[in-house]
Amino acid sequence: MYLNKALLYGNLTRDPELRALPSGMNVVNFSIATNRTFKDRDGKKQEQTDFHNIVVFGRQADTVNQYLKKGSSVFVEGRMQTRSWEKEGQKMYRTEVVADRVQFGPRSSGGGGARPQEAQPDEHDSGSGGGAGIDYPKDDINPDDIPF
Repeated sequence: MYLNKALLYGNLTRDPELRALPSGMNVVNFSIATNRTFKDRDGKKQEQTDFHNIVVFGRQADTVNQYLKKGSSVFVEGRMQTRSWEKEGQKMYRTEVVADRVQFGPRSSGGGGARPQEAQPDEHDSGSGGGAGIDYPKDDINPDDIPF
């Protein structure tokens, strides 16, 4: 049995680029950065950043293009794929993650950030990024009031 699965959580390094395939299906490309902190041999804290190319197809591509922007947090689940092509007589390669599922991270406090993927835009939402969402109670919650 073989397994090709990639799970990444990071921030977009650039705005998504939406394109259409000849078949009419939309495809969006973007890249994310992931960070890793570790201690080197001398015990000093080091940080390493990796960049990953992501490809999303279909309706999910439209949603990503609409709600994500540079700096947005995102969780991507998909498979690794390497493409090759010929450019000026030289073989070129690109490894990318073809996303099966994209989940948006928390919104930034400045508004206009990402929404959870499962949430659909509210009819009354003007798209400004503010106002829509969960109406949390203003009073403290009493644990005895919770029905479970």
